[in-house]
Amino acid sequence: MPWTETCVMDERVKFVMDVLDCTYSMSELCSYYNISRKSGYKWLNRYRRGGLESLRDRSRAPHSHPHATSVEVKQAILAVKRRFPKWGAPKIRARLEREHPNWSSYPAVSTIGLFLRNQNLTCPRRRRRKATPTESPLTGGLYANEVWCADFKGHFKTADGSRCNPLTISDHASRYLLCCRHVDRMSYELVKMRFERVFRRHGLPEVIRTDNGTPFASRGLGGLSRLSYWWIRLGIYPERIEPGHPEQNGRHERIHKTLKDHTARPAAKSLSAQQERFNKFRKEYNNDRPHEALQMRVPSDYYSGSSREFPSRLPKVYYPEHMRVRTIHHHGDINYHGRRIFVTESLRGQHVGVEQIDEDTSLRWYCSYLLGRIDHRKWLITPAKSSRLSGQLAGRISEHKPGKVLPMSSV
Repeated sequence: MPWTETCVMDERVKFVMDVLDCTYSMSELCSYYNISRKSGYKWLNRYRRGGLESLRDRSRAPHSHPHATSVEVKQAILAVKRRFPKWGAPKIRARLEREHPNWSSYPAVSTIGLFLRNQNLTCPRRRRRKATPTESPLTGGLYANEVWCADFKGHFKTADGSRCNPLTISDHASRYLLCCRHVDRMSYELVKMRFERVFRRHGLPEVIRTDNGTPFASRGLGGLSRLSYWWIRLGIYPERIEPGHPEQNGRHERIHKTLKDHTARPAAKSLSAQQERFNKFRKEYNNDRPHEALQMRVPSDYYSGSSREFPSRLPKVYYPEHMRVRTIHHHGDINYHGRRIFVTESLRGQHVGVEQIDEDTSLRWYCSYLLGRIDHRKWLITPAKSSRLSGQLAGRISEHKPGKVLPMSSV
């Protein structure tokens, strides 16, 4: 014969029924059920107050929580979340500190995250990939306006079928978003016009870092384009990442991810409505959205305009006396030692400097940018691996015409 299974609830009901039957005393029943008299009277009193349901186990949670999040704090969290629905717990915590500096304490990030999760206001995050280390000799960008990053976010279509090409420009050190504008075509003229407006408003940087796409690069000498040569003329060093390595411009690519989540999922009805979203996002990103890499401060706290103003006219190009100055012809070549050597069509009509190093090698410069090396034996020009202005040449140039020679001499 199998054993009869019982549960705790059944035993409590039997105990109470036996007590009410009054056949045995409380002491005898407690001894039989192997419980104390205190527990026996407890279950009897519970039954008298609430019936059989009161015999079930109660929650062991405390009735009051002295460290629980107050209603005021919860309402403040929800207010920030309603205003910035894409923000997570760390940014909401930083926003509370800015909006309520008089609070004695603030909820932990984990507390805010748990509260938002209970309110169904968050979604699980994807697992992050490990960052690929960058080994290329890129400029550090340790202070504002040392390095600007520029790129076109991937194009997409608005609800009316129009193609949107957002051009973005940001400061590498402060993460400040300088520009986020739709450009009809990725052409030299339109992109140059947009850069002119940014230069007039914020000044000139020392370096602009881009990828190898149009109009930032070309198939010409050293991969330079008309836009790159214009930057060189202004004293800005064009720096490009290696092909197929977007992680070398990772900070700017991260801005694109945030931009897409905030403005293009889904896209707006028209280009004008999409641009309004871009403007709103740029204002929020620079002035309201805390950044973990900035100790939860906003980019506008760290960014200030450049001291190098955009000139009304392009500065004239000077070369030291020891260099030979050559004019690039319409087809992109120059005459040198009775030979025609092709340079690039992007510099047609411009002057370049040729510095002879020895009998077999000459260097070709445009302003302060080293274009390449000329092999006198094969009469071929090869792009230079490092186009930075050498210290030896910088010294000779500054001695030639101090203060107004090459734009990069003041950087």
